[in-house]
Amino acid sequence: MADGLMKKLVKDTKKDVQVYSCGIFAEDGEGPTYNAQEAIKEYDVDLKGHKATNIRNSQIKDMDIILCATVSHKNNVIMMYPELKDKVFTIKEYAGFDNNDLDIPDPWGYDIETYRFCAASINKCLQRIIEKL
Repeated sequence: MADGLMKKLVKDTKKDVQVYSCGIFAEDGEGPTYNAQEAIKEYDVDLKGHKATNIRNSQIKDMDIILCATVSHKNNVIMMYPELKDKVFTIKEYAGFDNNDLDIPDPWGYDIETYRFCAASINKCLQRIIEKL
């Protein structure tokens, strides 16, 4: 959801930014869940063509900024790629939110309302981030 929404925000604001996504536990080629597609559709984002990329098959070493949904994801990325530690942040951290709550919980396996809550959290953060870029 974050990938699709950020790509839309970049396009809408005409920022010169490229957006890529990958996942620590993602299966290459896997599509988004139905609930993810439905929740993010409310932000005028279509995820039907999105395909997941596993972090090991990504070009993460070429990225300028690496944003993670949770502190756990951030720590995993730093463990896997310690040389990137100065580029790795949680989405909330990079957006400047309170350091006491830096996670956007993974909605996978939950109901549509959980996905909507997650999408709203992502949107709130990315609105701040797009202004910083």
